[in-house]
Amino acid sequence: MSPGHTAVTLQALPPEPPGPCGEDHCGIREVLDRIGDKWSVLVVVELAKGPRRFRQLQRAIPGISQRMLTLTTRRLGRDGMLERTVFPTNPPQVEYRLSPMGASLAGLVADIADWSRDHQEAIEASRRAWDEEPAADD
Repeated sequence: MSPGHTAVTLQALPPEPPGPCGEDHCGIREVLDRIGDKWSVLVVVELAKGPRRFRQLQRAIPGISQRMLTLTTRRLGRDGMLERTVFPTNPPQVEYRLSPMGASLAGLVADIADWSRDHQEAIEASRRAWDEEPAADD
């Protein structure tokens, strides 16, 4: 390749159109990041059954580490999804419960879980059909 052909031509890209709520996206991405992560959903599902202490939550959610449960409950608490009560015992015991806003989220999560169960067989059939198709170059 000659030295004259090594320069990169930069073209200005057109600006992306604003999202559905303008430039700030109404905080949608931030909220979806929180409620869309698997640990937050599992904590909300478990707390929908009633208040739980930290160790009860940890035992009820297979695979969650103490650190991840701590981070998840702090984030959900900061976002107003759960309430945290500290009991003055030695050592202190902490109980978590869904806030009213968290309870409304639990209803939506339950709807998604119901939808998933209702469509599980169709999704599995679609995956099998997709996997059997020859791969096409994108």
